[in-house]
Amino acid sequence: MMLIKRHYILLFILLSSVSFISAQDFRFIGGATSQTFSFKLINNLIIIPVEVNGSKLSFILDSGVSSPVVFNLTSSDSLQLKNVEKIQIRGLGTGDPIEALHSKSNRFRIGNLFAVNKSLFIIYKEQFDLSAKLGITVHGMIGYDLLKDFVVTINYMSKKITFTKPKNYKYRRCSKCETFDLEFYKKKPYINGEVVAMNSYQKMPVKLLIDSGGSDALWLFEDETFTVPEKAFVDFIGEGITGSIYGMRSRLKSFYLKSFVFENPNVAYLDSLSTSQAKRFKERNGSLGGGILKRFKVIFDYPNKKVTLKKNSMFKNKFGYNMSGIELMHNGKELVRKKGKAAFIVSKDNETTATNTVYLDVNYDYEFQPIYKVANVRKDSPAANAGILKGDVLVKVNGTFAYNYSLEDIIEKFYGDSGKRVRLRINRNGEVIDLEFRLKDLLE
Repeated sequence: MMLIKRHYILLFILLSSVSFISAQDFRFIGGATSQTFSFKLINNLIIIPVEVNGSKLSFILDSGVSSPVVFNLTSSDSLQLKNVEKIQIRGLGTGDPIEALHSKSNRFRIGNLFAVNKSLFIIYKEQFDLSAKLGITVHGMIGYDLLKDFVVTINYMSKKITFTKPKNYKYRRCSKCETFDLEFYKKKPYINGEVVAMNSYQKMPVKLLIDSGGSDALWLFEDETFTVPEKAFVDFIGEGITGSIYGMRSRLKSFYLKSFVFENPNVAYLDSLSTSQAKRFKERNGSLGGGILKRFKVIFDYPNKKVTLKKNSMFKNKFGYNMSGIELMHNGKELVRKKGKAAFIVSKDNETTATNTVYLDVNYDYEFQPIYKVANVRKDSPAANAGILKGDVLVKVNGTFAYNYSLEDIIEKFYGDSGKRVRLRINRNGEVIDLEFRLKDLLE
């Protein structure tokens, strides 16, 4: 299962719970007992290099996925597959099931971890373009198959991940840690916590999917137990593989994981149509995502059915959300002329005079730079009220050409204090328009 929104971006994707038994587990090459390597952290999502049948790809480490999934391979991506059959899958979203491929007997390698005869799924849906929403190429997701045989330590601060054989892992005494029992349902881990709603003092127990592939802090499923607070607003939560996902954005008074307490965390309440598939596990109340996990060093111990959390320096960071109402996406590249080195050139007018002509010679370089397009605009948001429309292309952000920023850098400017001014120059079908708005916290 996969969702995306961080402290920075709005996108949520959930995958099918279809799963098959793999014939071989991941093992270390050459008798090693542990390995540490770096990962990229984009919008609270852990992105690791994965080789599939010799092809080098990038996957999200997603504890909410039961089987490896590959999506939206392009013509430049080469991937050889064996034993392929067509199937129908569905996940979060309001649409119909979609066609996918199931492939067996695949070889995976991640660093010195290796597995053969593994199953994976391939989906293709034109609107399901995760790379465009992240601004970095991502080919798939992997979760349970990789996590189940190791003690896996994720350090969000150093962006390092360590895989250790369970018999070689030694737990150390830790006064700043809490250890939780994990419950598994269809190869997905669940943790128990407590929430306190706004205008309430009562702690309510919750069972949440631990979803490292989801960058929101918390999701709750709206029902008679968990009702939407008065201060909330309708939002497009993201795009699932079978359709759009909608819900209400709000905040909780507090969220508890044993001794760890989070004040005023963000929460998204999903509507019943979008969550019909996720509610097959009746005890589940929602999800705990990267917006919470990134505040800890996380030690997954699937073999012993437990997880240990040690808070880091991000623990007390304020919870925020995209106040602009703009969902932004990468939209290819364009050739941009950029000024290079400049030098003075001196030349004689003629041989008989002592006069010279001096002029400035400027060289220009041409480079391909990213294009950023507005994918969605939330109704009645500051951006919508300022006149921003779906399909607008960003030219400048606060006076700086948009291509000088990463996608994540721009989206970060949509966070911050209420009242913060944002100036955009956009291109709308060839017409250049300057617009501005101020961020507004609808949950104050």
